[in-house]
Amino acid sequence: MMYKIPLFDLNFDSREEQAVIDVLRSKWISTGPKTIEFEERFAKLLNVEHAVAVANCTVALHLALKLIGIKSNDEIICPALTFVATVNAIRYCNAIPVFADISSLENLTISPEDIERKITDRTKAIIVMHYGGFACNMNPIMGLARKHNLKIVEDACHAPLSEFNGKKLGTIGDIGCFSFFSNKNISTGEGGMLVTNSSEYYNEAKLLRSHGMTSMSYERAKGHSSEYDVIELGFNYRMDDLRAAIGIIQLQKIKEDLTKREQIRHEYVSQLSAVESIIIPFKDNKEFSSNYIFPIVLKDSNFKKRNMIREQLSQKGIQTSVHYPSVHKFSIYKDFYTKLSITEYVADSIITLPMYSKLSKDEVSFITTTLKEIL
Repeated sequence: MMYKIPLFDLNFDSREEQAVIDVLRSKWISTGPKTIEFEERFAKLLNVEHAVAVANCTVALHLALKLIGIKSNDEIICPALTFVATVNAIRYCNAIPVFADISSLENLTISPEDIERKITDRTKAIIVMHYGGFACNMNPIMGLARKHNLKIVEDACHAPLSEFNGKKLGTIGDIGCFSFFSNKNISTGEGGMLVTNSSEYYNEAKLLRSHGMTSMSYERAKGHSSEYDVIELGFNYRMDDLRAAIGIIQLQKIKEDLTKREQIRHEYVSQLSAVESIIIPFKDNKEFSSNYIFPIVLKDSNFKKRNMIREQLSQKGIQTSVHYPSVHKFSIYKDFYTKLSITEYVADSIITLPMYSKLSKDEVSFITTTLKEIL
């Protein structure tokens, strides 16, 4: 069905179209100068030393785990309230996902206290996911990493330019991973970025991104290299220049986009704060956030009640979603199941309301008024 108010709307215009046309006319459409420019601009925006553009955030996560040396049967502590790709990357390495609960109904990021409870002598790393663009509590998490000699991978797919204590998310741990999927703050259709301050990780990531080859096609085409060796078992995880060109335009728009999202969030919060039957996660957040999504959690709810409310909103022309079904309850992860009381309640009781920079005040008012009438 066509929704009156969709969950998300692309922040695209003629500039993205022209960027693609320019690349097509350049006659170099695979990984090349636009990819390099996109990487450099992204790194500068985050104030991080290195950025490597890749095919999507899933492969960025896989590469991150390879770079930090994850091996078969190593344990990786991770949230279950995340998109399944976060956990799939662990299994690609034949490692073991150890699920930790979230902090509370108000804070949907991974709990430092539960992380600590889950650490064993087989634990090698922690993956944090900055839910909705809101920072995990990184101080105690980094403290645990130092204490137990663990690596930190930040799944920052929701969080371009979001901050924790003034530092950009994705740049606090060892490696950060970003998504440019079609519904993200920065969209290239498909695409991702791996960022790090480690030159060792950066050089290895570039190698593994392209089959373990010592030079790429663009370098050879420009005469910088006439031959190559293959020195590691790499992958085809490259981004192409068509998507990178779109990404460059999206970077030029991101600050204005996030400012508008912040204003929209303020409208939502002011109009819903007095509703006693819902919780607004991160309502008192003071850190800068990308506001990727606007979730609410229903009180005294369950899966059936939540879905009924979503259906009624749909009938009024308002598209909603669920971020997320809990990964540890998917069939493929049944062998790794552990009871996560808060995560499981949230997964059954959360509703994601529309959030995008073109959303008007009148549309927000229509959404909140309709929701109040249903509740």
